[in-house]
Amino acid sequence: MNDYVFQWGVVWRAFPALMSGAALTLQITFLSMALGFVIAVPLALMRQSRGVLFAVGSGWVHIGRNTPCLFQIYVAYFGLTAFGINLSSYVATLLALTFNNASYLSENLRGAISSVPVQQSSAARSLGMTRAQTFIRIIFPQALAFAWFPITNTVMVAMLNSSLGMVVGLQELSGTAAFESSKSFRTFEFFAITALIYYVVAKFLLGLSWVGFRKISRNPAR
Repeated sequence: MNDYVFQWGVVWRAFPALMSGAALTLQITFLSMALGFVIAVPLALMRQSRGVLFAVGSGWVHIGRNTPCLFQIYVAYFGLTAFGINLSSYVATLLALTFNNASYLSENLRGAISSVPVQQSSAARSLGMTRAQTFIRIIFPQALAFAWFPITNTVMVAMLNSSLGMVVGLQELSGTAAFESSKSFRTFEFFAITALIYYVVAKFLLGLSWVGFRKISRNPAR
């Protein structure tokens, strides 16, 4: 008969460490999403062009979307050492997540940009707007509204993918839980609470997404 006795007190004593790990999880999630978004916008435009730009953009997206994020972290942390580049676990995870996020975000944006009626571009150009002005003031705000919830989904995936950083020693939420549980061997308790923290964080991010969507959907094009 299993005589396992739950001991939640050991988790409570390590709760500050878990919160520190959760803070690192959010930090690397938001930073990798911000950097990924900056890269994703030109990638989306490259994917709508031709020639070399299309090939480069497509190559990035296909590699990012068709290889495991864990593999990308391994390449950043272990693979780059072959070229004399030694990255910390934090930087390697951030680099890999940024690469991965940019791939998915670019496709979110590319589809959204294509959803904006072409007549709006023509109307803006007829009013004397340049291509850049048309994109920034007319196309992009509407595309962002169209892509908002796919982007939210990418944020959720990025947050969960950040847990893969534990394999290279990153002490984010999962890494902290694994480390703390190894000291007391209360694996179930630690990972049950860790799963609950992930759930709460995901719901919090979803709530932020709804708030943001209401704001940008009031007047997407300015």
